[in-house]
Amino acid sequence: MKKEFPKLPFFKIGQALLPIKIPQVPAEIIAGFTLAALAIPVNIGYSNIAGTPVITGLYTMLLPALLFALVGGSRLLVVGADSATAAILAAGLIGIASTGTDEYLALAGVLALMVAAFMILARIIGLAFLADFLSRSVLIGFLTGVGIQVASGQISNMLGFQGGSHGTLQQIWLDIQQVDQINYSALGVALAVLMFILGTKKISERFPGALVAIIGAITASWIFNFGASMHLVGSIPSGLPHFSLPQINWSWDLIHKLFPIAFSMFLVVLAQSVATSRIYAARHNQSLDQNADLDGLALANIGAGLSGTFVVAGSPTKTQIVDNAGGRTQLTHLVSAGVVILVLLFLTEPLAYMPESVLAVIVFLTGINLIKFRKMMDIFQEQPSEFWVAIITMLMVVFVGIEQGVLLAMALSLIEHTRHGYRPKNIVLEYTEDGRWVTHPVASKIQAVPGLMIYRFTHNVYYANAPQLSREIEALIQVQNPPLRWFCIDASAISNADYTAIETLKSLSSLLRKKEIRLVISQMQNDPDEDMQQKILKLFGENAFFNTLDDVVAAYLLTSMKNQYSQLRHAELHK
Repeated sequence: MKKEFPKLPFFKIGQALLPIKIPQVPAEIIAGFTLAALAIPVNIGYSNIAGTPVITGLYTMLLPALLFALVGGSRLLVVGADSATAAILAAGLIGIASTGTDEYLALAGVLALMVAAFMILARIIGLAFLADFLSRSVLIGFLTGVGIQVASGQISNMLGFQGGSHGTLQQIWLDIQQVDQINYSALGVALAVLMFILGTKKISERFPGALVAIIGAITASWIFNFGASMHLVGSIPSGLPHFSLPQINWSWDLIHKLFPIAFSMFLVVLAQSVATSRIYAARHNQSLDQNADLDGLALANIGAGLSGTFVVAGSPTKTQIVDNAGGRTQLTHLVSAGVVILVLLFLTEPLAYMPESVLAVIVFLTGINLIKFRKMMDIFQEQPSEFWVAIITMLMVVFVGIEQGVLLAMALSLIEHTRHGYRPKNIVLEYTEDGRWVTHPVASKIQAVPGLMIYRFTHNVYYANAPQLSREIEALIQVQNPPLRWFCIDASAISNADYTAIETLKSLSSLLRKKEIRLVISQMQNDPDEDMQQKILKLFGENAFFNTLDDVVAAYLLTSMKNQYSQLRHAELHK
């Protein structure tokens, strides 16, 4: 009989799309048109951030979105161009290729394929957990830094003169030096569009103010010949994208240069997409297949790389648009892609009349929306230490670079995670006369009942916090009144212990035996690491384990009664 190897359930087609409920279809269509109306101008802005032709922003709404709709697991997640990854792309390719050239666009496609490869690897060997190591506070700091860099980079275009510097401080300094070259016609158009978008947003979040403003600016530009007094976007090719591998000279040296850029984008795509899909699946009580989402993101980025555009990711803002518009499945995204096809076939010619200062306004507002100073102040009020971590991440992005900011964000998240586990706030428990459990700080040294102390370690035990476990228990078993007979470790929060932790427990067990204190363990998890469980059982013996704290108290009191009875009998026999 042949042994069958397990098959990975790759590419489940249509689980985020089916079943389609007929009564829901009108809402899906409306949501699709709403998504297209709001996302088209924003995606054009993202192409500006990425340094790629305007048309590539529309391409991200086509094949990548269609592939995710067919293969992805999330019924609501919108996959398309993203400001953070676009900014990482632009910052990473500095010095490798000139912005806007065919080589630059080809490298953008290669990066999309590399991100897809990382997604497939994450799917196969289980790297999806990396998304959990970009903490929310660090991610807010990172996105705020990206927002500051993106918004500040558009000031020159809004003022009507060309930028050209890389880095926030250098760009601001260049803008100051060129202040006498302001094109007041371009600035006037930019301010009019900016005020219109902000005004309509105040009235209604759903109103496509950016789209209406762009249509109005294009119409005015055509009628009044804005091209004579300001820079326009210029000719945009019509038709659907061409599909092919990026045309570059493939080499390991090139892949080596692109690797950190692709990995940085992969981390942001993974963290942002997973977090967004989880939020909306929970909000609507929908099942979530995270592996299917990884498959969908991988295929979407393969589609991006082969269709002449740049990396795509799950978008929180566009997903919120779909949710507000009543969309509940990926049918919304198929409708939106259909609208984009119509624009690509019939409406690209008018886009050539759009002033660059108007496009700069769209990008500027995108950057402003990423800046989360209010949320950072919330972090400061709740967890000051996390606030400073977010600030450091933001400053790294603004003053050093986005790519470095991503890596720092992950490093700081890991450090923050380690810090929480390195110094856990442990407790001792008291059993009251009315049968309640009351927690106290370890320093109180309060016994659960006379002669029994219950100590809860609130984290997994490993080499970094094992000394704290040892110090606290040694302090707790010092002179007690009444003397300790039993010491219980409440293991309800412990699911793993490394070699150092096991050795520490051996030493503590020996110390307690010398002091004639019985060591017991309560509430050990049913499914801890099997090797750890065997080691601990061998160390303490099966009789040392209790299912609940109440069982510990009952066993201790019974043993105490037996000891008292035995002492009384012994005293009577020797009278």
